[in-house]
This record gives sequence, structure tokens and C-alpha cells, in this order.
Amino acid sequence: MRRPRGPRKNDTSESLLVDGATGSGAGDAPEVDTSYLETLLGYNARRAALTIIALFLRRMAPYDLRPVDFSVLTVVAHNPGVTSRQICVALDILPPNLVGMVKALHKRGLIERQPHPTDRRAQGLHLTLAGQRLHIQAQKTATELEQEATHALTPAELHTLSTLLRKVYRRPSA
Repeated sequence: MRRPRGPRKNDTSESLLVDGATGSGAGDAPEVDTSYLETLLGYNARRAALTIIALFLRRMAPYDLRPVDFSVLTVVAHNPGVTSRQICVALDILPPNLVGMVKALHKRGLIERQPHPTDRRAQGLHLTLAGQRLHIQAQKTATELEQEATHALTPAELHTLSTLLRKVYRRPSA
């Protein structure tokens, strides 16, 4: 998350522009042209993601969950017995990065490792009772914050947006 910038030395609170709005004072700077950037999917996706992530971080702070922690917890909740390898593939996480997350979630008493039923070399991950309780609360919070962040979209628009974004990141390998 980016740290918000403070006003510059010569700015006054009356001349600060919010959400691209233009002021009417003589000393106001002209609005910056971002029209080309706004034609780029990556730019728009990043700006939307930054907005949602900032809200997510504030709302998930009481649960001490970062976006990636919530994602791992959610995959384990919806796939009891999932292996670390499966989580890495599903969430595009490097195995060394997942090891630390799993350790931290285990240390917090949210997940536990159990022998995998078909692969003696692997361990399946399961939520503990505390993990299930936390996940239920966190998932409810995530749903609410998503609704708040996307309030300007109709349900059909939100469905279309989600479908199209999945097409971008789930593209078939060459």
C-alpha cells in the first residue's frame, strides 16, 4: 500500500484537488491528462486494485490478515486437505514464499497439517476450529468491502468485469 502524500509547501488546503475535480480559483493547476493511460487495461486494473487493497487492509487489520494470507486461508477453507503445491499453482505463489505463510498461519493456530490420504510424501492443510471462525468473519468482511468498493457497478457489470479479468490472467499457456 502506498503512503498518501502530504501537501507540498506552497499548496493550501483550498487548492488541493480531490478525485480529479478541478477547482475554480485562479491559482489552480490544470487537470493532468491521463486519457491515454486510461485506455490501458494494466493501468485501470492497477488503479482499481489499489483502491480495493487499501480498503481491504483497513478492514482486515482486526484479523491480522494481508490479502495473500486471506487467499491462502480461503483456499484451505474451501479445499480441506489441499497441499502446498496445489496452493502455489492456484494462487501463483512461489513455494518458498508459501512456506513462511503456512508457518505463520500454523503458529497462529489457524491451520494444521495432516497426512495426505493418497500421497505419503505430502501433507494436507486444514483449518482449525479457530481458523474456521476467523475465516467466516474475514470472508463476510471481504464480501462487504467488495460490495462497498464496487457500489457504482450493477451486478451484471460486476459479473462481466470479473469474467473478463479472469480471461486475462487465466490465459492458456502457449
